Amino acid sequence: MKTPPLILALISITPLLNAAESSDLPADQVAFFEKNIRPVLVQSCYKCHSEESQKIKGGLTLDTKAGLRLGGESGHAGVTPGDLAASYIYEAMTWRNEDMQMPPKQKLPDEVLANFKTWIEMGAPDPREIKAVASNTGGKRVIDIDAGRQHWAFQKPIDKPAPAVQNTAWPKGDIDRYLLASMEKAGLQPNPDTDRATLIRRIAFDLTGLPPTPDEVKTFIADQSPDALKRIIDQYLDSPRFGERWARHWLDVARYGESSGKEVNIPYPNAWRYRDYVIDAFNTDKPYDQFLREQIAGDLMTFDDKRDQAEKIVATGFLAIGAKGHNNRDRRQFTLDMVDEQIDAVSQSMLGLTLACARCHDHKFDPVTQRDYYALAGIFLSSETLFGTHQQLQNNNPSTLIELDREAGLPSALAKISPAEVAQLKQQLDTAQKTAEEIQREVFGQGRTNRTAAQGNVAAGLKVRAARDRMATVEADYELFYPDGTPRTLAMGVLDRNSPINSPILIRGDIKQPGEIVPRGLVEVLCAKGEPLNISQGSGRLDLAWFIASKENPLTARVMVNRIWLHLMGQGIVTTPDNFGVMGLKPTHPELLDHLAVSFMENGWSVKQLIREILMSRAYQMSSTYNAKNYAVDPDNKTHWRSDQRRLDAEAVRDSMLSVAGKLDFYPIDGSPVARVSEGRQGLFQLAREVAANPSVNRSIYLPIVRDQIPEFLSVFDYPDASLVNGQRETTNVPSQSLFLLNNPEAISIADAFAKRVAATEGSPMDKLAYAYSLAFSRAPTPDELTAIRTFWMRFPEQVTGGRTSKEARDQGQLAALSAFCQSLFASAEFRYLN
Repeated sequence: MKTPPLILALISITPLLNAAESSDLPADQVAFFEKNIRPVLVQSCYKCHSEESQKIKGGLTLDTKAGLRLGGESGHAGVTPGDLAASYIYEAMTWRNEDMQMPPKQKLPDEVLANFKTWIEMGAPDPREIKAVASNTGGKRVIDIDAGRQHWAFQKPIDKPAPAVQNTAWPKGDIDRYLLASMEKAGLQPNPDTDRATLIRRIAFDLTGLPPTPDEVKTFIADQSPDALKRIIDQYLDSPRFGERWARHWLDVARYGESSGKEVNIPYPNAWRYRDYVIDAFNTDKPYDQFLREQIAGDLMTFDDKRDQAEKIVATGFLAIGAKGHNNRDRRQFTLDMVDEQIDAVSQSMLGLTLACARCHDHKFDPVTQRDYYALAGIFLSSETLFGTHQQLQNNNPSTLIELDREAGLPSALAKISPAEVAQLKQQLDTAQKTAEEIQREVFGQGRTNRTAAQGNVAAGLKVRAARDRMATVEADYELFYPDGTPRTLAMGVLDRNSPINSPILIRGDIKQPGEIVPRGLVEVLCAKGEPLNISQGSGRLDLAWFIASKENPLTARVMVNRIWLHLMGQGIVTTPDNFGVMGLKPTHPELLDHLAVSFMENGWSVKQLIREILMSRAYQMSSTYNAKNYAVDPDNKTHWRSDQRRLDAEAVRDSMLSVAGKLDFYPIDGSPVARVSEGRQGLFQLAREVAANPSVNRSIYLPIVRDQIPEFLSVFDYPDASLVNGQRETTNVPSQSLFLLNNPEAISIADAFAKRVAATEGSPMDKLAYAYSLAFSRAPTPDELTAIRTFWMRFPEQVTGGRTSKEARDQGQLAALSAFCQSLFASAEFRYLN
């Protein structure tokens, strides 16, 4: 008997599939599949293409990895990793071929198609088992909560005594002892200490995102007192620049953006208040547990005065700033998608768990049930999320904002206007409203016959829509001010609804298939056995806030200290910072992680104290030089035998360029440019024109972060997706970055300003060039570099002047040479990397 071709194909592909079991997949790829791919397959495909289907259409099954890769009776591969053209499923989803359209009744949204495109291009990572277990076999996975609690991250951290080490002279504290013990076990020796110029540059960038000044470098090198290091660390910790730097790390995790993103990008003019709240929280060293509670339930917490109350309400903007699909015509679906995004953001950022993966089914890897998910969903459904947009074309889901107490004294992004100007806005609103009503009567008339006829007239409908949109735009402008012209204090955020809501479990996440109603509650596996889970009063957000920001929660402190360690040491102790679940990687130094977590909580959840402790360790102060023997044993530096070289992130590259050029404006801007543009998508076009015409010289954290419209200066240096929780940015070193620094008009303008600053200093040409080195690299040039600089200076100005000898020509040639020299410093690897 001849073996059928499909079986042969399965036999041939099975070893390949087995070689890529889910445990070998990067955690971010698994999360992408669970968040963006599996739910679509379940909701839109499984009815006809799974083992549960009454009849499997076309012989195509999509509920297994093998079925998805192999395809069906047509002979086409379902998905070919890395190859869109050879992926039958994607082609069918696009509806480009009339004979091949899936799902057949309604094309999937563009956002979903984009996710499938990204997934296939990244290699179609699929953590599912090769064989599906049919539901009628009784083989459905049952989650054992007691067994699940045995996972290392669900155990409370315990601070054990630091291990003994052989080289007792090397450690400065317990951090060093934990690391040295692992090095000695591997037969490795730690690198020597780095030089003081490199150390202060490292500290300055880590704490402020800016290079040290030449005077700071000289003072630190000359100061050999025992307290010199602590003094410079405290100096930077006390600087307002610290909050701007470390707030940016949290904003990555908080998926901060000033627009909705997705299919219809609508500005969020008041998102900046949340940004400023985060900056202030880090500058004042707000206890981290309090910081988390305020973001989840600040509106429900006690307060000292009106300003304190207003700031706590602003903190709940964390729940409101996420990406949203405003063009969704089903308000219920919009709300559930928003709640899903909130669950995802809270769980990944604060707990390092992917709880949103349990929306359509029990979590495939972690001991989290669909019941857990909908218990949390009830909490957020019982809260009203207010983001502030008016109903316009393609915005079917508007919302008001929260008006804060006028006496709270919070700043405004808008200037005060006169009462006459407010009256003028009111008159414009009345006129726009009257015009819209007249047009509507003209188009639809009064009778049912006229209305029915007009509904088929596209041009008439657009005319009405344009009039309504005009009215909404004017209304948005008018509502920004009190009658006396003072700007109203408005904020994005969350408030409790009058009546709490318990959510049903939605079968396969489908709003049309509600199941058992679940009481609002907490995640069972993170609670002690027998501890009450359900919430009976209020939305439950305050209960959730205390549950997360508790010393009893095994995850919260671990997740945050791991984030801090990552930003200071180059890689986390857990290298999957947003996933501490089963699919996340285990800690390289579990005892050290627990030690830091316990001390973090015992020291009042102080971020600054933890940073100070890490920076004072000898491990932080090591050099990054290469050691062949150590590298042969530990090429990935898991034992931390040396300091990791780290590329500056996008903001640090831009800010340091402006800083050394003497152009950086340290004064925080009022609000955001997004707060001063028109309502709706037209406002984003207006913003793009304004930003292009007037490049900002403020710190990068104050740049407008419009989703899908990120400033090029940031995007070219791996700025993260502002719609997703991102605890660790990708770091690339590609030609386009150097080309940007050499050719971008803004980069060239900064280089010219750098050259003018250098030219204005006293001394010989060589003194000026050496000064440029100290500004850019925090060190003097080496003898070989001085020789190269001298040769450059002798030749380049003459090439620019073309032999002309006038003073004007010489000055022009020297300035051009300085500008080219400064630009080359910006484009160098040393400028963009920390050693």
